[in-house]
Amino acid sequence: MFRFSFAVASLLLVAVATAAPATLRVQADRPGHAVSPMLHGVFFEEINRAGDGGLYAEMVQNRSFEDSESEPLSWTIEKSGDGASVGIDRTHPMNGDQEFNSCALRVQLPQGGVACIINDGFKGMSVRAKRQYQLSLMVRNGVDGEMNCALRTRAGKDLADVVKIEKTDGAWKKVDHRFTATGDAEDARLVIECKGSGEVSFDMVSLLPRSRWKGMPLRPDLAQMISDLRPAFMRFPGGCSVEGETLADAYRWKETIGDVAARRTQYNLGKYHSTHGLGFHEYLQLAEHLGAEPLFVINCGMSHKQVAPMAEMQPWVQDALDAIEYANGAADSTWGARRAKAGHERPFHLRYIQIGNENDGKEYDARYALFYDAIKKQHPDVRIVANSWHGKPTTRPIEILDEHYYDSPAFFFANADRYDKYDRSGPRICVGEFAVTKDCGQGNLIAALGEAAFMSGLERNSDVVMMSSYAPLLANVRYKTRNPAAICFDASRVYGTPSYFVQQMFATNRPDVVLPVQLSTKLPTLFATAGRKGDEVILKVVNASGDAQETEVAIDGVGESAIHIRAIVLTSAKPDDENSLDQPTKVTPGERDLLFAKPAFTYAFAPYSVTVMRMRARAGQD
Repeated sequence: MFRFSFAVASLLLVAVATAAPATLRVQADRPGHAVSPMLHGVFFEEINRAGDGGLYAEMVQNRSFEDSESEPLSWTIEKSGDGASVGIDRTHPMNGDQEFNSCALRVQLPQGGVACIINDGFKGMSVRAKRQYQLSLMVRNGVDGEMNCALRTRAGKDLADVVKIEKTDGAWKKVDHRFTATGDAEDARLVIECKGSGEVSFDMVSLLPRSRWKGMPLRPDLAQMISDLRPAFMRFPGGCSVEGETLADAYRWKETIGDVAARRTQYNLGKYHSTHGLGFHEYLQLAEHLGAEPLFVINCGMSHKQVAPMAEMQPWVQDALDAIEYANGAADSTWGARRAKAGHERPFHLRYIQIGNENDGKEYDARYALFYDAIKKQHPDVRIVANSWHGKPTTRPIEILDEHYYDSPAFFFANADRYDKYDRSGPRICVGEFAVTKDCGQGNLIAALGEAAFMSGLERNSDVVMMSSYAPLLANVRYKTRNPAAICFDASRVYGTPSYFVQQMFATNRPDVVLPVQLSTKLPTLFATAGRKGDEVILKVVNASGDAQETEVAIDGVGESAIHIRAIVLTSAKPDDENSLDQPTKVTPGERDLLFAKPAFTYAFAPYSVTVMRMRARAGQD
């Protein structure tokens, strides 16, 4: 049930009929400061199954059996026969003496034994008829009898041809097969069957859709939703997932590159294991395909519970220097060669790096100084982002300061003017994480209105605020631990919350320069910002009232010709309305064209709405 528990609630109940119409004047002939071209971006963090079970298209959960050393988590084991056993084995690792992926699944069967090893994916695999799915698995030895792999429904119906698995001679061998689905299913599962006697081991059991997004192993629908936000930058890979609960859980980018079978599988603060199939290289590649500047957040030797001693900080600092070389170095440099080997000979042009996430205190100040000095010495052109978390560093310059906000709609309405009086001689601001997280349902309209009001202030003050990104970006609704999120999905469906559409409306209608706005209203529930892009005036207005707000709008400096307006409006009947998998378009923007005889007109901004008006003078129109 929706609760109007914030402080401005009483203001929203005042009837518009009791107040004079609002007036809104835009001075289009008095352009102000430039709007940061990087103002609107995205923040990706491995939380809510955003990557594994989400954007990363792998359909098998715990594909390399690393999630537990004692049992095959996420796999169902059905076996028969006296003495039949299935369990985790570390005696013959697939990668030999390599550090990661030391676990495999071993099946031991007596004469006439049967074992079925079943994976349901991430609470169900979605399969579509005529689409292709690439199976790969590693197998060692085998049973005297029959081994096969099938794609089936929970009821046991085969959805493609069954693949025979041949016995090996004691070495690990790879099985590759392309399934072509013969039907649709939301409850598909991968089944490995072993019948007979003997011992066999399996590892790296993978199933990936052949359909890809720009050649990457990503879910096309989720990747396209991100792309449709037109992000100017991408902050990654966290977030608290960078820090980890302890230093053993800290994000170390070198463990996430190269052969996916040799990457570290890591437990994270999302309370699940990440395969790092989306690793440092893939994040850079994704940012490139999005046309977004990469902003890499690196661990600075600090976790939630532990801090690396200063005497042991050099490897952490070297990680930052090596990450920059991997992204930017020549193809014959030490780490640039690793990038080239991964298929990207050209540099990625990483220009922004953030030292830690939500770290503070004397420990952070000292470590920030170490990173700052080392990076500026070797890479003076790389811009450094510092944390603002219960304080900020004081011993070295701050170029960009990262600020985070999570609160109620009331907070965001009240802070729409937060940056109006910020020190213009101070550092540029990156609002790296913000969202309404209270009184927001599963991501409702009033939450999006609060964020839009706040974002109007970010745009108005974009001489100070350089970057901003909503968080979290993605959530698998069957694994959600952080609420809400911009993009929600299950195995086959996806929708954007109202907050998603606010982000899209602001990002795709970013002006080049701000314009002065004078807004006069007796109801402090109206928020506005304006700017200019070429010959267009772009006006954004938030009406947090439950009544239409009649407003006298005047656009100065565009002559007296008729004015054409393309109006994009996000609204719904109730402030607690939200989208869902079953109603994905309940709260989505609509568009309409308007034509006024002069650039002074009366317009009623819809109740509970965000409106973007793109206005252009129409010479010769009456």
